[in-house]
Amino acid sequence: MPIPEISPSPAVIRGLVKRRGAVIAVNGLDLTLRVGEVTALLGPNGAGKSTAVALLTGRLAPDKGHVSVFGGDPRKAASRARLGVMLQEAGMPRGLTVAEQIDLFRGYFTSSRPRAELIDLAGLNGLERRRCSALSGGQQRRLQFALAICGRPDLLILDEPTTGLDIEARHPLWSAVRVEAARGAAVLLTTHYLEEAEALADRVMVIDRGRVIADGPPASLKAAAASSAIRCVTRSSDAVLGALTGVFQVSREGARVVLMTRDAKTTVRELLVHDPDLEDLTLAGASLEDAFTRLLADSAGTQHTLENAA
Repeated sequence: MPIPEISPSPAVIRGLVKRRGAVIAVNGLDLTLRVGEVTALLGPNGAGKSTAVALLTGRLAPDKGHVSVFGGDPRKAASRARLGVMLQEAGMPRGLTVAEQIDLFRGYFTSSRPRAELIDLAGLNGLERRRCSALSGGQQRRLQFALAICGRPDLLILDEPTTGLDIEARHPLWSAVRVEAARGAAVLLTTHYLEEAEALADRVMVIDRGRVIADGPPASLKAAAASSAIRCVTRSSDAVLGALTGVFQVSREGARVVLMTRDAKTTVRELLVHDPDLEDLTLAGASLEDAFTRLLADSAGTQHTLENAA
C-alpha cells in the first residue's frame, strides 16, 4: 500500500511500529520534523533510535504505521533526493583522497556545494590530499558530515555525528549544524552527548523501550524534572546521602558528589547537619542530562509497576 501524503513537512511519522525478532524496537512513534528546527532524539542504548533513523531513511520498512519524507515513501529515490544522511557507520573508498571523495559525491547533485565550502564547514582544511584510508576516526566523521551536506539537503539526519571527536572538534561541527538549520533544513540528531543536544536542539524527544517518554523544548524538559543538582565534597557516605530528604540519585564526579533532589532547601540543611565541614558546595537547576536521567528512572519505575501488575 502506498504511504499517503500526511503533511508538507519534511518528514512525518505516525503510529510507527517495528519489530526486530521478538523485540519491539519502535512502538507507536509519532514525530514531525519542521523546517529550520533541530530535533534531538535521545534514549539509552537499545531504545530504538537507530531503528527510527533506518525507517526514516528507507533502509527498513515499518510493520505498522506511516513514514513520509517530503510527502512520499522514503524507500523511493525521489523522496530521498532532498535528504542528507550521516550514519554511525559508513564505508569509504580507501584509495580515494578526501577531495576526490567529496567531488564524487558532489557529482550526484544538480546543485551541490563547492568543495572549498564543504572542506571549511566540516573542518577538513589541510586534509584534501589525504587518502580516506589514512584518516583518523574523527577525521572520517568530519568527512561523512561533509558528504551529508553536499547537496544542500532540506532534511538532514545525523546519527551520533560527533562520536570519535574530541571536544575541540565538536564545536565547529555544531556551528555547521546551526548553519544548516538557519538555511532552513529540518535536522534530526541522535546523540549520547547530552550537552550536544542542549547546545543544538530546539526540541528534544526522549524514547525508552521504543516508546516516547518525553517531547518538548529542552527548557520544558528541564522544568518538568522539577529537581536541582547539589555538588560538594563531603565525608558522608552514599548511604547517608541517599537518605536525605528529597534525594533520588547519588553519583560521583571525581572527588565531588552529585545529589539530585526534589527539595533542595531541605537537602542542603540536612547535608550540613551531617557534615558541617563539607566543601565546594554548589546548587544549580537541573541540566538536560539531569532531566534525562530522571525521565529514564521514572520510565523504568513505571515499566516495573506494569510488569508486576500484569
